[in-house]
Amino acid sequence: MTWLNLIVLAVVQGITEFLPISSSAHLILVPCLGHFPDQGLDMDIAVHVGTLGAVMLYFWRDVWQMFLGVWAALRLRSTPGGRLVLAVIVATIPVVVVGVLVKDDVATLARSIAVLGWTTLIFGILLYVADRLGLTVRRVEHLKLSDAAIIGLAQVIALIPGTSRSGITMTAARVLGYERGEAARFSMLISIPTIFGAGLLAAKDIVEANQPVLTTAALYGAGLAFVTALIAIALLMRWLRHASFTVFAVYRVILGVGLLLAAYGVVPGFERCLALAAG
Repeated sequence: MTWLNLIVLAVVQGITEFLPISSSAHLILVPCLGHFPDQGLDMDIAVHVGTLGAVMLYFWRDVWQMFLGVWAALRLRSTPGGRLVLAVIVATIPVVVVGVLVKDDVATLARSIAVLGWTTLIFGILLYVADRLGLTVRRVEHLKLSDAAIIGLAQVIALIPGTSRSGITMTAARVLGYERGEAARFSMLISIPTIFGAGLLAAKDIVEANQPVLTTAALYGAGLAFVTALIAIALLMRWLRHASFTVFAVYRVILGVGLLLAAYGVVPGFERCLALAAG
């Protein structure tokens, strides 16, 4: 992997991970449009781990509250932090169970331009509809376990590349009436255990492969993704204080249509992309 490839991959991951536009779609497109070799699922996850550090730093108050909540729960005391931990666990269980079962399919069969196009388009439209119709009256502090379960079930759909984990969970939260910023906040909090678990599996694969070059590339990629993700999170949370998800939905529709045109041969010049996806 060249330095240019590594930088592009890490920056794309950092910018797109927490925006509702699908980081997986963009990561799959990096080797296609940048004429780079496919970085593979392990490197995808390595840069995801960099973004994990960013979300934990930005939401350090929530993370600290959750830590104290676990400590209080061990002493049989109920606290807001403990209830938030329980909600995160409930929202995470579905994607862990299903993810283990379909991991190989996600790594191979689902990485296609047509799949990316349809999911990017359809879930972009759903995001717009949910954001326009959803109320903005609830905060994370009002979160019920039933709401967490619904958001967790929605997160399972994000195993299909192009759906966007952040996009589908924010969509579900908006349908349930959560404020835009609060929908983004809980979406990022439930990313912590998901990315952490995926990172452990990727680290195991990298160590077993005994490839120090890949390990070094993964470390640099994770660091760069951390910086860009931290900036992206701060900008997104600031944006959502006074604006809607419409700009992201429009971007998804445009990108989705473009991907479908390429996938079905309407737009020439994407033969390499289709070959990479098929192979």
